[in-house]
Amino acid sequence: MKTQPLPLLLFILIVSIFISCSHTVAVYQETGQRKLLKEINSEIRASGLKTNLGIKVVSLKTGEVLYALNSDHLFTPASNNKIYTAIASLKTLSPQYRFETTVWIDSSYISDSYVPSLTIKGAGDPDFYPDHLERIADDIAENITRVDTIIVDNSIFNEYRYANGWMWNEGSGWYAAQVDALSLNDNCIDISIKPGVVGKPPLVSYYPHTSYVSIHNRAITVDDTTDFEELKIERHWWNESNIIDITGNVLKGKEERTYYCNIDSPAFFTGAVLKEFLIERNVVVSGPVVLDTLSHSSHLLTRHISEPLRDAIINLLKNSDNLTAELLVKTIGLNMTGRQGSWENGLREIKTFLNDEVEIDTTTMDMTDGSGVSRYNLTTPGHLIRALKYAYHDFTLNVEFMTALPTGGWDGTLKNRMRSEEINRRIRAKTGTLAGISCLSGYALSKDEEPLAFSIMMDGYVGDADPYRKLQDDICTILTTYSRR
Repeated sequence: MKTQPLPLLLFILIVSIFISCSHTVAVYQETGQRKLLKEINSEIRASGLKTNLGIKVVSLKTGEVLYALNSDHLFTPASNNKIYTAIASLKTLSPQYRFETTVWIDSSYISDSYVPSLTIKGAGDPDFYPDHLERIADDIAENITRVDTIIVDNSIFNEYRYANGWMWNEGSGWYAAQVDALSLNDNCIDISIKPGVVGKPPLVSYYPHTSYVSIHNRAITVDDTTDFEELKIERHWWNESNIIDITGNVLKGKEERTYYCNIDSPAFFTGAVLKEFLIERNVVVSGPVVLDTLSHSSHLLTRHISEPLRDAIINLLKNSDNLTAELLVKTIGLNMTGRQGSWENGLREIKTFLNDEVEIDTTTMDMTDGSGVSRYNLTTPGHLIRALKYAYHDFTLNVEFMTALPTGGWDGTLKNRMRSEEINRRIRAKTGTLAGISCLSGYALSKDEEPLAFSIMMDGYVGDADPYRKLQDDICTILTTYSRR
């Protein structure tokens, strides 16, 4: 009897049943050296944590992949993005690069120590502080007794102060300081608070002490924790104001503590503080602080030259300073293109370097800022390992880069982690934290003194980051106690 062909619909149904019974592709894809596979996988299972997880560990001695788990999957790097920024800055600008903040006067009109205008021009210095500005004021006061207008020139960078993907309500924290070519004191006010008389406001002082900000102290000193309200310091960022409210309670007997509150319009902030410093030195300043560009007829009066870039890289990595990262991105754009520095041209130059020199396929990643604040950033443990291997083997920057990384149990963002005897000071790594994201990438020294590069990336969890950091630390302990023997 002749067999009739199966109807098409029935055929599709049967095939679908067979496919559904077959094994699906595993979400977690792992490979590596058997001993590390067993120990790290056991630690992951024991943690009981539910999160997206990617890990890669390689030997810097042999190039061998010792462990890999989802190492080509994309994750949000948070401040692990600073690894790319640091390496690119050291390579394209050099560890010896310096920033020059300059002051100019109109050379066409100088009479009886009077000038109609004085211009301070920013250079993107991430570590320009009030004591540097005071020395500039001293130099000005030696030559000038009267000024009409103080001009602030921040034109070497474009006008955008926030990168793509930054939250609109980041608020008043130091980590959300505005990015400007003319920056001062990390674009923050340092506010020191200590208890006052019970029932009265606490004692508040701030630095630099300037009328550019207006501080409203509505906090109360208390002597017990009944109905205690946490201290809150918030600038009126929602209407671009420099009014700062201090509310909540300060407990009697507590030591003085310093908080850092960002300010609006950093260039005007710098100009306002300079004007006050000059007045303190008996220089008459009759006019306002205005934003403008340097006149072609201007004459250099004085300057501040920064410490070498390698010092800024230490602040960038050990303290995870976001402002430094973004200033470096724009500085790279300025120096590599000869045009006004921006996120667009700076990031393009960084990605070109990563693609051409570090051999990272940058079409498989997204980098939208230098600090990692943006949630648009995406990268893989494999990408970060390539960058870490490059930095380790490049003698023109490896010392500066590795010295700047936080050391486990010792300094920076790892000061209070990894203090056990097995791991202490055998890890140099960059942390990365946003809500629901925790990453750690850097170098480990094994029990056999074998240098390893590792990257651990986690995202997609809720709640506190401490359990996820503990898993990272436990994995690092495995790496530092690892032996091939």
